[in-house]
Amino acid sequence: MPDKAFLDSNILIYLHSEDNKEKRDIAQKKLNENDCITSIQAMNEISNVWFRKLSWDGTKIEKHLDNIDHVCDEVLSVQRATINNALVLKDRYGYSFYDSLMLASALEGNCGIIFTEDMSDGQLINDSLKIVNPFN
Repeated sequence: MPDKAFLDSNILIYLHSEDNKEKRDIAQKKLNENDCITSIQAMNEISNVWFRKLSWDGTKIEKHLDNIDHVCDEVLSVQRATINNALVLKDRYGYSFYDSLMLASALEGNCGIIFTEDMSDGQLINDSLKIVNPFN
């Protein structure tokens, strides 16, 4: 059985990309092959990108967020404990706070993989979470 996988915001953005078919297809394949979860933080980041870079209106963004709710097995909220864990991970691994918050969410969700293109491909976090760039 495949590991439970956490989808970083960049992977979710590619799932809805109209400009990059190759990355969209790869992201879709990873979603189909794994039990995937994400977090509210990822949805916040995605919404910001769609507003700022693509000038989407709220209705279109809401429709795409609803789709993410349907394709991911779970959308995790960010709790104070998640933030505390992210601070420890930031100090230990040197990632930005927001990347560390994604890692903390993935660990809390008992994921074995985090799909992202923003961190070190192949790195193992806390001996249990592997960073995988699906586009390499």
